Amino acid sequence: MLLESVEAENFRNLNGKIECGKGLNIIFGDNGHGKTNWLEAIYILATTKSFKTARLKESINFDADMAIVRGEVRQSEEIVRKLQVIMQGNAKTLTVNNKKETVQGFLGQLHTVIFNSDELEIVRGTPSARRKFLDGGIVSIYPPFVQTLSDYNRVIKQKNSLLQSAKDNEFSIEKVTELLEPWNEQLIQLATRIYKARIRFIERLNKVLEKKLFEREEVSIRYVSSLEGKGDLSDYAALLTERLKLRVPAELYSGHALIGTHRDELEITFDGKDLRKYGSSGQQRSALLILQIANLSVYFEQHNEYPLFLLDDIDAELDYKRIRQLLEFLEDKTQTFVTTSKESFIERFGENANIIAVENGMVSVARP
Repeated sequence: MLLESVEAENFRNLNGKIECGKGLNIIFGDNGHGKTNWLEAIYILATTKSFKTARLKESINFDADMAIVRGEVRQSEEIVRKLQVIMQGNAKTLTVNNKKETVQGFLGQLHTVIFNSDELEIVRGTPSARRKFLDGGIVSIYPPFVQTLSDYNRVIKQKNSLLQSAKDNEFSIEKVTELLEPWNEQLIQLATRIYKARIRFIERLNKVLEKKLFEREEVSIRYVSSLEGKGDLSDYAALLTERLKLRVPAELYSGHALIGTHRDELEITFDGKDLRKYGSSGQQRSALLILQIANLSVYFEQHNEYPLFLLDDIDAELDYKRIRQLLEFLEDKTQTFVTTSKESFIERFGENANIIAVENGMVSVARP
């Protein structure tokens, strides 16, 4: 998989086109000129989503009512696909080779893994960030999983609405149990799929985890079900069924769903200690990179090619020693895009890179 070019029209402050190199691409420019916006454009081509905002209309230039991001992706010597995302308000139109495509059909045409300050939430933030990391990795190797997640979230939303209404209207336990039954049946099926997919993905991550890429401390990951210690997890569906029945009074009292995969966790430790609580900033950054590199490797095992690796403000997050180790590890593996505002970065790492200089959203200079 090779992104040969990316083009933007009225996407934030961007208008123009980048020709991409096969290996390391360094996007260089002063802060506020659009370096990160180019990474965001690439990310949207891969995921149909922004890593900056949940509302795509915020990425449309103030002077326009529509933004377009295009890209050419070479899948093989013979196959080049033209991808396009048109954004109008919060609506988006996706095309592949000028033909409209669904989100599920569009996903998988291009895949990226990103490292930026926001992604540090995976190692230092709430459990939801870690669940999102797992689910994104699964979707990258099995795009239909996105529908399972969507269906599960819909069921949880409907169940929460029902529980809140039952609480407000003081329904009896018997009536609530009856009303919840069809939703819990769907929840059991969907949560079982999600649980099994996450367990399998964790197993694959653990097989390729470079546990000591940067530091002497050993990084470990483990999936922690919210049902752990409650019964036999090997028969997850049966245990979930039992717990849902048992917890109806508690769910009614709280007014929202208390049981399911939306309450699970990814445990990340270094030398047996909780990384979120006890890890330094440097250890947390290193651990995130180790996880993202494992993500790259799992994708490679599945597709026999690497996804793109996007690293925003890399020299603000890592020292040059770690950057050199990282880039040497990635060499001949991934097509990598990094942003920097420092000329010293180019002096150290730009010898064989594709340099893309950005000024006011435009590509002002580029050299192979």
